[in-house]
Amino acid sequence: MDGRQIIGSSGSATIDPAGGEIPTANETGSATAATTIRVASVPASHVYVRHLSPVNGTVSELDTGKVSVTRLADPVPADGAKVPGGWWPPLMLDPSWIAQHHNDFDVFHIHFGFDAVEPSVMSAVVAELRKHGKPLVYTLHDLRNPHHPDPGAHEEVLDILVPAADELITPTHGAADAISRRWNRAATVIPHPHVIPPARFGPREPATDDFVVGVHAKSVRANMDPLPVILTLLDAASDYPDVTIQINLHDEIFVPGNHWYNPDFGTAALALSRHPYASVRVHEYFDDDQLWDYLQGLSVSVLPYRFGTHSGWLEACHDLGTAVIAPSCGFYHEQRDCFTYELTEDRFDPDSLVAALADAYENRPVPALWPDRRTERISIAEQHAALYTRVLHA
Repeated sequence: MDGRQIIGSSGSATIDPAGGEIPTANETGSATAATTIRVASVPASHVYVRHLSPVNGTVSELDTGKVSVTRLADPVPADGAKVPGGWWPPLMLDPSWIAQHHNDFDVFHIHFGFDAVEPSVMSAVVAELRKHGKPLVYTLHDLRNPHHPDPGAHEEVLDILVPAADELITPTHGAADAISRRWNRAATVIPHPHVIPPARFGPREPATDDFVVGVHAKSVRANMDPLPVILTLLDAASDYPDVTIQINLHDEIFVPGNHWYNPDFGTAALALSRHPYASVRVHEYFDDDQLWDYLQGLSVSVLPYRFGTHSGWLEACHDLGTAVIAPSCGFYHEQRDCFTYELTEDRFDPDSLVAALADAYENRPVPALWPDRRTERISIAEQHAALYTRVLHA
């Protein structure tokens, strides 16, 4: 698989910087014992990170021998604050935490959670890791932060993280090429793991005979421009006998003082409920089961993103057999098979969205199969175990 890198076997043991030996394959190719590598993942509780581990917690079988990767639990903030995907803010992204806990991990692996981290703090995090000889791995999910209207703050942190990382990972070749062009760094391409739990895989059971097109405006974060997309879809719906445009938004956009307060969009969205092809729903954040039920009830999910890079939402749709119409920005089209339309910060082509809807209507996807996703997850776990092994010997 693309991006897989296996350490060559030498038939001898190597000293682990954290102490102890890392056993390698002997001359017959068998391993004598499993090596444990302790990883401080930021954040460990995010579904992406949780699904980097082998199924059922088994070890990874590498050419160099067996490797067991254990991930530290997320430290819980004093106020217990959480966001979807983890505790907030992630306490590991603090040089003082690293100073106190550097003996508890072998590798530091950053994924998400530094939206509000100042460049000076990230530089201090890198310096503290270097001080204690701890390798840094960074999985670059977002070349452009979907929560920031301006790219500058995110890019400042990327300009620290990408050059400093001992190893880089990214989910698509397009993103790897962008990393190479901008920073002259090679990134290992490892695909996004499954998102839904194994028990949710299986045949689709549509709740309605209608072809339901979902536009989930969420809380209208910075990279979203839902109204032009919704209006185009509503116009196109009249060409079909059974199309419903379902518009979902979070109730917090109606709460004064909330960070996501957006009454103008909320009022405009509610007004669309009078449209004959529209169904407008306002609700709190879905929990996981509610989200899977919602996505499985859609025929297609349209992502109204003006900028972005990759998407866990898209990945969940792939798992459930829900088609995705993704914008042309970013690398969504490389992540999984999907339909695309032209939407960027500078341009929206309504005709391309109408054409994508027609393609999605005629070509219904089938759900992913758990045996295939399980095999892929095992491979993803092996690739991470190999990369962690390599970075400890660099």
